[in-house]
Amino acid sequence: MAASSGAPRREDEPVGLVLSRMRRAKRLTGARLAAMVGMSQPKISRIERGKGLADPEDVGAIARALGADDSLARDLMDRAERSHDRMTDWRPASIGLAALQKTLHDWESSATSIRAFEPALIPGPLQTSGYAKLVLQTMRRIAPMMASDLTESGLLAAVSARVTRQEVLGDSSKTFQFVLGEATLKHRLFPPVEMLAQIAHLRAVITQTENLRVTVIPDDALIEVPLLHGFFLYDDDLVIVDLYNTGLLSRSHKDVESYRRIFDALEKQSTDVVPLLDEYEANYIRLLRDPQRPPR
Repeated sequence: MAASSGAPRREDEPVGLVLSRMRRAKRLTGARLAAMVGMSQPKISRIERGKGLADPEDVGAIARALGADDSLARDLMDRAERSHDRMTDWRPASIGLAALQKTLHDWESSATSIRAFEPALIPGPLQTSGYAKLVLQTMRRIAPMMASDLTESGLLAAVSARVTRQEVLGDSSKTFQFVLGEATLKHRLFPPVEMLAQIAHLRAVITQTENLRVTVIPDDALIEVPLLHGFFLYDDDLVIVDLYNTGLLSRSHKDVESYRRIFDALEKQSTDVVPLLDEYEANYIRLLRDPQRPPR
């Protein structure tokens, strides 16, 4: 098939670029193509721009709607499938903090099992709005951001989107497992009053959510797996790894299986979080009463 008809011009040409060229050759807008295949226009845009990992079935549907024959459609689907076999860079600066939180919300809404490990921060779906704002303010200082995220309105939009992620906790058809490092409860980045509010919220969520399990790895625990970085697992389909300046995501079966084994090992090293909540709550109350007193 000639390159002008949409066939890839080289073996490593991105799938999104091929689909974009095919759409333009058909003189279709992204909105029109979205209506033809039953997807949203932003989703078509993300696929064409290579933002995130495109579902091979979506790629096939778009390609066929644009007139691809079975050979070309299958080739593009195979390319999309191969892209799942590697970690993909997922930077907040590319889509914005609020959009990133909304994407996470979409994945959490569609998953039936959500597992997460966080060594130093309370996981997003468990954060209070005050804690979330402090976390996102910290991230703005250390990671590249879109200009809109540097405004107060942009920050508040991201906080609102992050807090909205908690809605999924009310879905009894899902299960949630969160493993924390003890550092998540320590007085380091945030003031005692905010940590007290976060601990109270965490305690309430644990009490009220039957399908939620939260455990912690104490600092003095004998561990087999080092607490290197946080990650989320959505079913056995997707893993997201948190880094300082970006996130990495993969749908590779090998990557997901590897992180599932890591999660299971970390969970075996963890214990009930409630006793440590009691200890740190009392510690923060002492700090409020006597700020000069060193924490335990």
